[in-house]
Amino acid sequence: MIEADRLTRRYGDFVAVDEVSFSIEPGEIVGLLGPNGAGKTTIMKMLTGFLEPSSGRTLVNGVELEQDPRTVQAQLGYLPENLPLYPELAVIDYLAHAADLRQIEDVRGAVVAAIEATDLGDKALDPISTLSRGFRQRVGVAQAILHKPRFLILDEPTNGLDPGQTQDMRQLVRDLAQSATVILSTHIMQEVNAICDRALILRNGALVLDERLKDLQQANALRLRTDAAAPVASLVSGAASLGEGAWLLEVDGDLDLAADQAAKALLGANAPIYELAPQQRDLETLFREVSEGASS
Repeated sequence: MIEADRLTRRYGDFVAVDEVSFSIEPGEIVGLLGPNGAGKTTIMKMLTGFLEPSSGRTLVNGVELEQDPRTVQAQLGYLPENLPLYPELAVIDYLAHAADLRQIEDVRGAVVAAIEATDLGDKALDPISTLSRGFRQRVGVAQAILHKPRFLILDEPTNGLDPGQTQDMRQLVRDLAQSATVILSTHIMQEVNAICDRALILRNGALVLDERLKDLQQANALRLRTDAAAPVASLVSGAASLGEGAWLLEVDGDLDLAADQAAKALLGANAPIYELAPQQRDLETLFREVSEGASS
């Protein structure tokens, strides 16, 4: 488990991250979501020990990063948003250098495994300067997994990639998550929707929402379609017409119970039910709701 405990970072009077706390269980893919400037990269840097928090702490499996950085960082893999690469080096030489820096005993084995995992075999001997942005991102991921980390932190891994490269990177992240917990930072909501189990939404340095994606996207409302002869509002309390036989039922309580009551009322009036299901929200709508709520 990786935990952020009231992480805070100040630059003078400016608070970039404001007492952010969360914990992430093994095997999760968690999206750290927010607009540019929300504090995502700052949190990433504090989680890896690259940046010291003004207050708060990071723990990995109960070990505090600030107290024992070597033990914690040995379990972390990190892809920063702008990874410093050596363009004159071949991919294999760069990865061997990174493995040496991590004091990996079997450098050759680690490099071969990372190249295979990131599908860089055809580019292994090419200078990094000749690679496309997509392949450079793969090199960045390869260096992050050389030591087989238990926790993988990726900052904007699809930034600047074309659609095909983005799909490849998403699949790579899914594959890596089979053996590591993944924290993915992005300002692109589609990335979270595509590959994450859970979303942490930041606004102005504060954590405004932490929920599993499947729960986030379900509104507290039911969508109903019927061609009942009687007005549905007279049969189901709180139903509002959406037109063309569609109705929205706001629910203050248990959705299953509300659905059961609505179904009984309609069936009791011999009204056919074509649809009765929770209203779904897309992530963009949800993000807007959370942002507006945070600013109100």
